[in-house]
Amino acid sequence: MRNLLALRHIAQRTISTASRRQFENKVPEKQKLFQEDNGIPVHLKGGVADALLYRATMMLTVGGTAYAIYQLAMASFPKKQD
Repeated sequence: MRNLLALRHIAQRTISTASRRQFENKVPEKQKLFQEDNGIPVHLKGGVADALLYRATMMLTVGGTAYAIYQLAMASFPKKQD
């Protein structure tokens, strides 16, 4: 009987949707940050992490495009068979 009560208690605790911790609402702060007119594009207003993600994305895009063009050129001019 004791095991059954313990199992019921564990099941209720893990299934519960109630949050034990309350988080601070940071939405108004973020809205102010993203809405202020400081000349920075919106996709870079998040800080250093946004700038790094943007640069990595641009590098991968340019590199992928160059590689695709290279492969297309290599496929367009097949090597001669001797």
